[in-house]
Amino acid sequence: MSLFDRVRVSHNWNHGVCRKDVLLKWKINLLPWIQLDCDVLYLSQAANISAYHLRAEGGKLQNNRVALFSGHQEDVCRFTLTDTHLISAGGDGKIIVHDRGSDYSVEYYGHNQEVNCIDCKGGVIVSGSRDKTAKIWALAPDRFGQCLHTIPTYDRVWSVAISPSLCNFVTGTACCENFSPLRIWDTERCHLVSCLGTEFRRGAGVLDIAYESPFQLLTCGYDTFIRYWDLRVSTRKCVMEWEEPHDSTLYCIKSDKNHMIASGSSYYGVVRLWDKRQTRCLQLAPTTSSPVYSLCFNTTHLYAALASVLYSLDFRTAASQSWK
Repeated sequence: MSLFDRVRVSHNWNHGVCRKDVLLKWKINLLPWIQLDCDVLYLSQAANISAYHLRAEGGKLQNNRVALFSGHQEDVCRFTLTDTHLISAGGDGKIIVHDRGSDYSVEYYGHNQEVNCIDCKGGVIVSGSRDKTAKIWALAPDRFGQCLHTIPTYDRVWSVAISPSLCNFVTGTACCENFSPLRIWDTERCHLVSCLGTEFRRGAGVLDIAYESPFQLLTCGYDTFIRYWDLRVSTRKCVMEWEEPHDSTLYCIKSDKNHMIASGSSYYGVVRLWDKRQTRCLQLAPTTSSPVYSLCFNTTHLYAALASVLYSLDFRTAASQSWK
């Protein structure tokens, strides 16, 4: 993009100027999850995950999917990407490691109940389940399916995230049985390093976690707050927090690792953009009654997955609609 185009796109992001497009629709309500890897968008629908190339000229999906990843008997809850693999977690208690370059896959019979969340970095997989455990697995050909550690969390695990340093990982739990829903664990020894925050309300479960650096992370969930933690400053209190204006559950967050945060709300398909330097937010609201279950973005587009539709918001356009 030219300098002029970059300035225009930045202005559009700041003012909510964008064009909304429906990329895909489906007939039954699902809990989809999406990931963006360069020009390929991955979307889970029921028990399958599809991959679509994005058109260079418009950010829309090409007509035919380029890959299909299957193997679960129940819905995919979450999935994550590495350079070589797609790792999915399902309601059937299985974790499936798919080779992105072939049809080869390996199944882990990992948990007694649905696997709600999954993350993978540096050859290590961390999974969290409704069975009140988090487990660590090796992503290595000679150790596929081998559980290295099982951590009892005494509460349902809704989210996990591995630190970029690979030394630690965080679990986000339901905050029903254990009132410390955010806990940091040592990856190698699996002992508890620290709990984040204090005095969480019962039911303040953490639904998404996003690391920005080995010391900084964002969290969101049922208690309607986005919290920004800096482990160098304090583990007892977040350094910044933003409350969802309509007191709605926040299902997902993404960050550009600079100033911008995007969040998906349970309130009428609302996507909000937050600037860390400000307290107010910008609301982008597609017309639907569904929660935003997952979102991702690049420099020009934001993609949001709702119960029965996948939207894109195009911020390159000069003449468009604003949802400020």
